[in-house]
Amino acid sequence: MAATASHDIKLLGSRPSPFVNRVQFALNLKSIEYEFIQENTMAKSELLLKSNPIHKKIPVFFHGDKPICESLIIVQYIDDAFPDGPSILPSDPFDRSMARFWAAYIEDKWLPLFRQLREAKEESSKDEIMEKISEGVKLLEDAFVKLSKGKGFFGGETIGYVDIALGCYLGWFQVHHTVSNLKIFDETSSPALVEWIERFKNHEAIKGTLPEIEELLNLVKMMEAAKAAAESEVKA
Repeated sequence: MAATASHDIKLLGSRPSPFVNRVQFALNLKSIEYEFIQENTMAKSELLLKSNPIHKKIPVFFHGDKPICESLIIVQYIDDAFPDGPSILPSDPFDRSMARFWAAYIEDKWLPLFRQLREAKEESSKDEIMEKISEGVKLLEDAFVKLSKGKGFFGGETIGYVDIALGCYLGWFQVHHTVSNLKIFDETSSPALVEWIERFKNHEAIKGTLPEIEELLNLVKMMEAAKAAAESEVKA
């Protein structure tokens, strides 16, 4: 598929960010060329603060002189503004609402559990949170079976909205597995999702954009070192 000439399209972000990756996936699916502007999240640029004064976070998507913020909102905008290429959201109103529902569940209900797990001190609390994460995996497995309708992706024959919402975290799930021996998906509890993961990672719109595990592990080490240095300064 030929790339769409889009010299007025820019993406402000940082490569390891799963939220930025979501936008990149959508642009790749639509074969849209864009300029990537690297943001230093440790020292926020004037462009970021001006373009996203509410949240002051990446990504920010620029279509001409119009900035759009929040990753899932940007993905929907790309689908609406660039109708050529595969649709990201279903055309059927019910299917469209279900895709939005499950993307919201992932973002607002399931993913926050991983932060709770990192911050939990008591083993009993960790066990309780892990049980909720496992329950979420079962729900997502069932959702995949229903939404995919026997095809390879949540979006059916092609990568769709829920695929993008969940797939952006695959590298970080590997980090959890490496650092904490926490395997999120397995052939016993989520066989359909295990197969989906391989299809998603090897899709031409995803390969080369989804960060490698080594890159994310190095980022985690840098973040931990910065945190330790900051705590040392406070104690000094």
